[in-house]
Amino acid sequence: MISRITANQAWDGEADCLHCSLRDSVLFAGLTRADFEKLHEPIAQSTLAPGTLLYRAGDVGDALFTIRRGLIKQLKFLPDGTQRILRVSRSTDVIGLETLVLDTYQHDAIALQSTDLCRFSTKLIKQLSSKNPTLHKELMRRWQLALSHADAWILELSTGSAKARIARLLLHFASVDTANISHLVSREDMGAMLGITPETTSRIIANFKRNGFIKELNSEQCAINTEKLQEIAND
Repeated sequence: MISRITANQAWDGEADCLHCSLRDSVLFAGLTRADFEKLHEPIAQSTLAPGTLLYRAGDVGDALFTIRRGLIKQLKFLPDGTQRILRVSRSTDVIGLETLVLDTYQHDAIALQSTDLCRFSTKLIKQLSSKNPTLHKELMRRWQLALSHADAWILELSTGSAKARIARLLLHFASVDTANISHLVSREDMGAMLGITPETTSRIIANFKRNGFIKELNSEQCAINTEKLQEIAND
């Protein structure tokens, strides 16, 4: 489902922008009302169902997206047709940053959960960035943050035992909201993130449940024993 709002509606807090990453995220903290009015195209708000493709690698990169709620996986396909998830973006993250310097998207982006996001024209963000040092600095910070996340993904989630990697992933997702609540994704997606089979993932998750390390709250969240998972992650 897609809805469109004007710059005035975004600034004045209509369409719930007052409480979403559009207004509160530091990406736009340096924008004045006049800056918002330069966003001539309406801001598009979308809600994606789990499994919905946002964009595909090679598509023309004409927009950036800010995630208000949910998770977006960014992936590439291996020669044998299997997918490898390279990054998972979440609330307040900006995806599609490569379109500021490249003509196309570099990954497939697919919703892992029900996800709310806002779409911004790459062209207009470039124009604002060229005239607003605060926004330009924040965009550069976002580039560095994305690079740091990529480094951490390789270091923490691609090394060590399968058990340790799953514990680290749950702890990684837990930092989004509270230390004791973590996002939960399918066993197939976990395997694609960590480079292990879905069967191995299912076995370890079942073991974590039996030992009380995690407790599923719903299809998208679980309560975790942070201390126990940290012990496993450090092994």
